[in-house]
Amino acid sequence: MTLKTLILAMALAFAGFATPASAFSGGSFPACDAPQVLNYIQKRFHWTDRVLLKRGLAIESIERAHQNRSRYGNEYWSIPRLYCHGTAHMNDGHKRQIWWLIEGGQGFAGLRDNLEFCISGLDPLKVHGSWCRSVR
Repeated sequence: MTLKTLILAMALAFAGFATPASAFSGGSFPACDAPQVLNYIQKRFHWTDRVLLKRGLAIESIERAHQNRSRYGNEYWSIPRLYCHGTAHMNDGHKRQIWWLIEGGQGFAGLRDNLEFCISGLDPLKVHGSWCRSVR
């Protein structure tokens, strides 16, 4: 395998982990309720539960998705952010609050956007702080 092929393979592998948003390159975020955003959250939660939590949970749907607030700075170094909220309907019949954050230009190596999410009661390692504080 040549170096060029290896670099291309790595780029494609990491591109799969990036969100579908393109604020860094295009200057606009998808909406909080954009199908690609909600689909990404569902797929990533399924993977996280299967590999880490091992509770057999999945998100069946996300309803009432809306933007809580946004943050756009005037400085060149400012990171544009959208804070979103909704209700996740889980496969165990429970409804849980879900929060997510879309950050412009914060994907792998500063390319693409980053999407972080937290579901109330399902963050046992407190990755996003108490009560999902960092993504609210």
